[in-house]
Amino acid sequence: MLRRINRALPELMIGIILWGIVEQLVGVWFVSDRLRYSTGVWIGILTACGMAVHMAVILGDAMDIGAENAVRNKVAFHSVLRYLVVVAVFFITAKFRLGNVIAVFIGVMGLKIGAYLQPLTHKWIINLTGRGDESSDNKI
Repeated sequence: MLRRINRALPELMIGIILWGIVEQLVGVWFVSDRLRYSTGVWIGILTACGMAVHMAVILGDAMDIGAENAVRNKVAFHSVLRYLVVVAVFFITAKFRLGNVIAVFIGVMGLKIGAYLQPLTHKWIINLTGRGDESSDNKI
């Protein structure tokens, strides 16, 4: 299903999860409450993955609409909605002491790290699967 939405989305998700693993392994040594730190990390990583999927779905739907004003309004509305959900995740995590809010924030930043890592994860997947780059296959 995710491949149908956007071909780069699985690579982005791999980058987010790799960031979560690095954040978990490195950061757990510097905090006193390791359980709350760990739950905070994975709440943030899951939030970042949810944001990536939501962005891919909304952008895919927006491309199908075609009308420029409708696309702009839909993307703007869903961007605000996405950030309100992130604020709600921070608030719920802090209110119910589900995890470390700083770790949640760093986990959510995994969306940015995953975006930066996407070209590298793309090359890694190409080398791992042994398939050629599709863009180079279409050259004449």
